[in-house]
Amino acid sequence: MSRGRSDGSQKKRLVAYVFGVAIFLGFIYVYQGTIFGSQNGSSSALEYGSKSLKRLGASYLGAEDDSGSKQDDFSSRIGQGDGEDDIVPKSFPVCDDRHSELIPCLDRHLIYQMRLKLDLSLMEHYERHCPPPERRFNCLIPPPAGYKVPIKWPQSRDEVWKANIPHTHLAHEKSDQNWMTVKGEKISFPGGGTHFHYGADKYIASIANMLNFSKNNLNNEGRLRTVLDVGCGVASFGAYLLSSDIIAMSLAPNDVHQNQIQFALERGIPAYLGVLGTKRLPYPSRSFELAHCSRCRIDWLQRDGILLLELDRLLRPGGYFAYSSPEAYAQDEEDRRIWREMSALVGRMCWTIAAKRDQTVIWQKPLTNECYMEREPGTRPPLCQSDEDPDAVWGVNMEACITPYSEHDNRVQGSGLAPWPARLTTPPPRLADFGFSNEMFVKDTDLWQGRVENYWNLVGPKMSPNTVRNVMDMKANMGSFAAALRGKDVWVMNVVPRDGPNTLKLIYDRGLIGSIHDWCEAYSTYPRTYDLLHAWSVFSDIEKRGCSPVDLLIEMDRLLRPTGFIIIRDKQHVIDFVKKYLTAMHWEAVGTADAGSDSDQDANEVIFAVQKKFWLTSESFRNTE
Repeated sequence: MSRGRSDGSQKKRLVAYVFGVAIFLGFIYVYQGTIFGSQNGSSSALEYGSKSLKRLGASYLGAEDDSGSKQDDFSSRIGQGDGEDDIVPKSFPVCDDRHSELIPCLDRHLIYQMRLKLDLSLMEHYERHCPPPERRFNCLIPPPAGYKVPIKWPQSRDEVWKANIPHTHLAHEKSDQNWMTVKGEKISFPGGGTHFHYGADKYIASIANMLNFSKNNLNNEGRLRTVLDVGCGVASFGAYLLSSDIIAMSLAPNDVHQNQIQFALERGIPAYLGVLGTKRLPYPSRSFELAHCSRCRIDWLQRDGILLLELDRLLRPGGYFAYSSPEAYAQDEEDRRIWREMSALVGRMCWTIAAKRDQTVIWQKPLTNECYMEREPGTRPPLCQSDEDPDAVWGVNMEACITPYSEHDNRVQGSGLAPWPARLTTPPPRLADFGFSNEMFVKDTDLWQGRVENYWNLVGPKMSPNTVRNVMDMKANMGSFAAALRGKDVWVMNVVPRDGPNTLKLIYDRGLIGSIHDWCEAYSTYPRTYDLLHAWSVFSDIEKRGCSPVDLLIEMDRLLRPTGFIIIRDKQHVIDFVKKYLTAMHWEAVGTADAGSDSDQDANEVIFAVQKKFWLTSESFRNTE
């Protein structure tokens, strides 16, 4: 009997040993496995374990939670010593596959988990709510199963890979409106919308015709350049404006149509996740010549018209609001009531009807302050206080008041901007707000022209034709990096950091688009959004604020498409820091160059270009075979 018990215990020990070895091998596979597969013929993809979700609060190296403080200290500094004791991970965990579309600051699961008390009627649950540091997902976002290198522009305007955004509910829900259709492995976009079933191009021409613009071209000989499309759907309106040299900021929340902005960006169309809720949109005053809403399901009368007043803040002098909705034409009592109240509200805002036809009305904002001054005392909405900064937007609540024009705009009866494309290189009047001279503007434009040429010499050999479409300049200053890309078939999201000079209005005055952002937080967009990121001194800036450079690396990886590029222009110690993480991030060095004579501010700047490798999780890898 005792002998039998001994054999049993040995078997148990053997089973335990085998089980332990299996767990160990599984750990190695998940965190350091490198199995190669193929994607679209020429694109090779690394494969990583699909169930390696980083446990919140743990260190990057997979240690226990009690080592987190050491990791936090490490990840909040750059280049503090070159010793062998520096802790650099060999790899980052890969987030669970279900997080392939994670937007950290627009994560409804986080809202539920943190039990935030939000007013749903005010759309607060669609506004930004970022996780505290201890709740951040410090892992790399995997692509969805079967992901492919995106279709190139301009073909991407009309079709994308279904596997890249595996959501077809909009094709069924909006089948009668021609938003999108599923065709085999692809999703196609016929150009329809909620109000323009038969094509955005015809709808755009009809708006131009209503306004008596020459040749039914909405750009009005270059005078109408920037557009805000609210509740944009899959952004076909913005897509078809591009051929008229008009660039639209297509805006929609992550709501029941949650993937609409993702489709827009996959198509190569400028778009941003945002909502007209309680906070100002991240754009400066007087940025757009036209705002557009096609059945965008917004209650414009709520809270004393505060949402219309936000549009008023964003429109330039003489700007238009094109509104296509049942209230503009329907005859039932409720729609007629809304129309009467809305007409009265915009009348008190000094808007006038520029045109009204069929189902569309176009209102126009006044050119000067004259109408505001002639209103009866006590008229609502009131004028904003003189000390109210209309360009302060980051985390600033909307106000139910009218923003009057500056003395310059009132005097010149407009913005005084040159028509496009001369607008791009003509010094804008608002330069004076920063004490910048016209000579400084011209010098900056010329400087970045040379810098971009150098960038393309550095990364060009690694780029195939039409590789780059969606570009982000993470610290845009006056927008001269984007201006230097004018001859390339790209669009640029010009980001102005919230803690620096608010030069975003200069960018819009050049006929470009962008947003305010804080790089200590995640950006409001989907993963795999951009083909190229340009980071000029961004790491040095967040280092001064004590924010985590590792968090920024992970966020940049989230933003970047597989095979996409990053160009970092910063101090040498920052470049050295990034180089240490190339293996962990699955990035590949493309080239390094001394900034040399094109660095007018800091002779110590270095240029470093990297490319993101194409890698897949186990599940994605199996789906490509």
